[in-house]
Amino acid sequence: MSTTQSERLRALLEPLVGKAGLDLEDVTLTASGRRRQLLVVVDAEDGVQLDTVAAVSRAVSQALDDSDVMGETEYVLEVTSPGTDRPLTEPRHFRRNSGRLVKLALKERGELIARIMAVDETGLDLEVPGVKGRKPKPARADFAEIAKARVEVEFSRKAGEPDDEALPDDGTEDDVEDDEMDGSDIDETTKEA
Repeated sequence: MSTTQSERLRALLEPLVGKAGLDLEDVTLTASGRRRQLLVVVDAEDGVQLDTVAAVSRAVSQALDDSDVMGETEYVLEVTSPGTDRPLTEPRHFRRNSGRLVKLALKERGELIARIMAVDETGLDLEVPGVKGRKPKPARADFAEIAKARVEVEFSRKAGEPDDEALPDDGTEDDVEDDEMDGSDIDETTKEA
């Protein structure tokens, strides 16, 4: 996707997504055979509800129909939320994952796996899990020193560790409630010009 088309898509879609109380995380246009796929990734502080993403998908579809930004070639529109494997790049991404274990690549200190305990304007207060029965240790990482970051999926937690509100009692990574999205549920629409 050209920079100009990307900028036009963002300018068109960001207000629609924002009006629904969501953040526009990513817009990607890829070729898929004779068709193109437009992937719109949205997120919110408390997760994305299916009803909300369906409404946003309809609004995005209508806005694209009313504009010439997609041209005449048919495309598939997919509106989704980010999955657990998405990179954490913005302070809001870290806030949304408070209490979760993350893998950080730090510019000068190497790799660190730790739990996010608090997020402020400049960085993260972390807890590095203890190894072989040792107690967890506090740590700090400033945003400026984080080269890469991702959530580490935890399938089970040891007895005595604080509960993660995002994980159900069985300890699996199935944290989707009845009407909440996790990046695997999508609203997909095929558009023909």
